[in-house]
Amino acid sequence: MPEPLIELDSVNKWFGSLHVLRDINLTVDRGEVVVVIGPSGSGKSTLCRAINRLETIDKGTIRFDGRLLPEEGKALAKLRSEVGMVFQSFNLFSHLTILDNVTLGPIKVRRESKEVARDRGMALLERVGIADQASKHPAQLSGGQQQRAAIARALAMQPKAMLFDEPTSALDPEMVGEVLDVMTSLAAEGMTMIVVSHEMGFARHAARRVVFMADGELVEQAAPAEFFSNPTSERARDFLSKVLQH
Repeated sequence: MPEPLIELDSVNKWFGSLHVLRDINLTVDRGEVVVVIGPSGSGKSTLCRAINRLETIDKGTIRFDGRLLPEEGKALAKLRSEVGMVFQSFNLFSHLTILDNVTLGPIKVRRESKEVARDRGMALLERVGIADQASKHPAQLSGGQQQRAAIARALAMQPKAMLFDEPTSALDPEMVGEVLDVMTSLAAEGMTMIVVSHEMGFARHAARRVVFMADGELVEQAAPAEFFSNPTSERARDFLSKVLQH
């Protein structure tokens, strides 16, 4: 039986008079990879950020691993350690080496020893293909390498789920593949993932389910083969006709 890890029930969010999330109902099972696509301004990033409470919601509920999202304090810090987040801009600390960026959370938040954190940090940098960059600072790395370091940093906290908010949109085209390769291997290993992305190839190959959003609404969701070959809504057909021609 599928086990829900993330459950959104009638979630609403306003920015002033702008209704950015409209009655969103979405359940993501353990080990499931869900790719959220849709036009700019459709609420995709807000949805992603609401799941680890980087954005508060105005109505509805969000549960993670069976528990309602905590409001603040230690419980919220614990939730954030269980939900890895990778942003569009890499958000690495520029004054720290790559390895120190990766080990900071485990040492400070999880109270791991430096030795344990560094060993796992190096193993993760190896896994994302940049172990040879461990002693460099972020500015010395390419965008693709920095984003792979950001993924390693999120994985260092041993999260139960990973959220990716347009992780390749700030990258030069030739670097997109190296980041998507890491994400595809994570998906294959059974990591629960919600990915907001414009990369339709990744959605086709790595997603178990594609969720299409427009104007703050979850318009439709389906398995990738079904969604790309036979979208049911006019909005999705229109969107796909624009993005798949290029």
